[in-house]
Amino acid sequence: MSKLGSAPTLDDVAKLAGVSTATVSRCLNNPDRVVEATRSRVLSAVDALGYTPNFAARVMAAKRTSTIGAIIPTMENAIFARGLQAFQEELHQHGYTLLVSSSAYKPDIEEEQIRTLVARGADGLLLIGHDRDPKIYDYLEQRKIPVLVAWSFVESAKLPSIGFDNRAAMAELANHVVGLGHTRIGVISGISTGNDRARLRIEGVRDALRCNDLPPSNLTIIETSYEIENGAEAFSRLMSQDVPPTAVLCGNDVLAVGALHRARETGLQVPGDVSITGFDDIELARIASPALTTVHVPHREMGRRAALELVGMLENKAEGSGLRLDTRIVERQSLAPPATG
Repeated sequence: MSKLGSAPTLDDVAKLAGVSTATVSRCLNNPDRVVEATRSRVLSAVDALGYTPNFAARVMAAKRTSTIGAIIPTMENAIFARGLQAFQEELHQHGYTLLVSSSAYKPDIEEEQIRTLVARGADGLLLIGHDRDPKIYDYLEQRKIPVLVAWSFVESAKLPSIGFDNRAAMAELANHVVGLGHTRIGVISGISTGNDRARLRIEGVRDALRCNDLPPSNLTIIETSYEIENGAEAFSRLMSQDVPPTAVLCGNDVLAVGALHRARETGLQVPGDVSITGFDDIELARIASPALTTVHVPHREMGRRAALELVGMLENKAEGSGLRLDTRIVERQSLAPPATG
């Protein structure tokens, strides 16, 4: 047996189970090749000793870690949680472990995390959106690290992506809002610099105004960080204009809930006095009062498909291909035609 205080070894397991070390190794790595009685004896010995296989030795032998890194912009709200959960579940089915980092929407932190995950042996990476310094793409390409982008589908982008068309999705919502009779539109957006999702959603609103022959002066855009209080403050600024908007389109549900809260604080009826919409369709949108009209993003399907694609890129040594997923408008109680008179 191993010395007091030292970690149990493969030899310890073999001695306790009464088998060879080769049999223990087969049992742990290819259990189907070991008869049930022997397998049961080995696993009992593993449990009794608290044995853990030597990960570093496995990595050196296989020249891979079976680890995937994912860098998301934030962990402070639920925007990425559902998709990332599905991503992890699917990876687990294929024998991969997920390591997650958060960049706080800061490009320099994201770049540092990318380099750290690569240095620690991540076999592949999941990144959110396409906007980043081209140098980091060159770095990843030189090291032949498979990378997939999610939450944004851009067909012409350098990296394959599993996501949705942010511009088209927001344009569809904005066209619906204008179709109800709203001509003065406010937008509360995330910071668009370095964030293609936010930038494309703004462009989607502009597309809708052009399609409906509304002048650019009918649109007011405020960019802010994705926090409820920031959504509230931006809503106050929009409504303090000489001619306030009759509809406020928010870049995500978090900002929209902040706008709803401030409307309630100031005595404005939603949607009687002003309509408010969100984007993402996280649980917050359903429990808000009134419940938010928003854009449903297929988070779980996106996470699952992203995992499958990234695993395929790794195991087949393929470049990977993109997939555009559909979004849809979910109509609830926060959107109505503008008040007349």
